[in-house]
Amino acid sequence: MTFENDASPIQSDVEDASANLAPSHEEIRRRAYEIYLERNADAGDELDDWLRAERELQKVALFARDWNRHQDHVASLPNVEIVVLDAADRKTSSR
Repeated sequence: MTFENDASPIQSDVEDASANLAPSHEEIRRRAYEIYLERNADAGDELDDWLRAERELQKVALFARDWNRHQDHVASLPNVEIVVLDAADRKTSSR
């Protein structure tokens, strides 16, 4: 078995979560607690709260990833000037 001397160090949970946009354990815990409070702090549905929090945060992460991809695509488009003609200009340009 060999080890590489210059292997990259293990990233922190925060860096890893931001890289793959997966919600961290702490984010899920906080959201699950918010859901618990929204249910008037009734005990007994902790697992459901956790799973709901996880789903919600995953959806947010997917939206953010797609949004960032869209923004990258828009940023790579050439600058184009859009001119909106007023009514008088439209009449003369359509003749």
